[in-house]
Amino acid sequence: MRVVFAGTPEFACAALEAIATAGFTIAGVLTQPDRPAGRGLRAQSSPVKTWALAHGLAVDQPQSLRDASAQAQLAALEPDVMVVAAYGLILPQAILDLPRWGCLNIHASLLPRWRGAAPIHRAIEAGDPQSGITIMRMDAGLDTGPIVAVHPEPISPTDTTGTLHDRLARLGATAIVTALDRLQAQERLEGTVQPLEGVTYAGKIRRDEAQIDWREPADVIARRVRAFDPFPVATLQLGGEPLKVWRAHGDVRGNFAAPGTVLRAGAEGLDIACGSGRLRVFELQRAGGRRLPVDRFLQGHPMACGTLLDLPVRPA
Repeated sequence: MRVVFAGTPEFACAALEAIATAGFTIAGVLTQPDRPAGRGLRAQSSPVKTWALAHGLAVDQPQSLRDASAQAQLAALEPDVMVVAAYGLILPQAILDLPRWGCLNIHASLLPRWRGAAPIHRAIEAGDPQSGITIMRMDAGLDTGPIVAVHPEPISPTDTTGTLHDRLARLGATAIVTALDRLQAQERLEGTVQPLEGVTYAGKIRRDEAQIDWREPADVIARRVRAFDPFPVATLQLGGEPLKVWRAHGDVRGNFAAPGTVLRAGAEGLDIACGSGRLRVFELQRAGGRRLPVDRFLQGHPMACGTLLDLPVRPA
């Protein structure tokens, strides 16, 4: 069975490696074009491209799959199936129809909940008790195709997007190999139409979401700290200076201070009043500095009780 793989970030690498290790013929790999990154803004290869080239696989990086030349190049690979994992380009109908057995997508949520770009972040932000992997037969919609297999994964109270991402990447790798084994044996995979109930969309994470709004409840803020770890990282603002918040815990018990007021600053953590309850911060980082436990951070940057942190401006 000839597999074409389309993916870009680390999440997709685990699946590509598993497919190769399982012995399937990888006819070609598609990934996003190199992007400028880092302080020097040098063009940087995607993790999928780096892995594929290191293992002798042919890599193509089309700007779009809508033009005839890109479609002809893919057709020349004669794929039986295309596997897609966090690729980042829309697949037009001509591409979806090209592989003999269609296109399979590895999606990091329990569809139809959290269709879209950032399902792991949004599941943690929303306080979902579980996430998982869905293997789906792709159609022209946004994560709307028939479901081939579902693999749930619990979300722990301490999970960050980083820790959950890594578990789901491994789970997705196992799940897609199982699906390809079934496809090779049966020459088709039946899918279940997604229900109309329970559809939610996981919009892209914007950097401007990172600033903490102390008027919100403490448990909501604490979930955002975990959801935005490792990107874009939640920040508090003190006198216009952003400080990254890496670890925090929400206490929903009431307090009577104005939101954003520092209630306590010591070895146990930095307690900050919220719209309801208080947030205890355990790790902070200045721009260009290192992540530090709060007690060490406060040694160099004291923060007195009663200090009022900045509040973001809400849209009118």
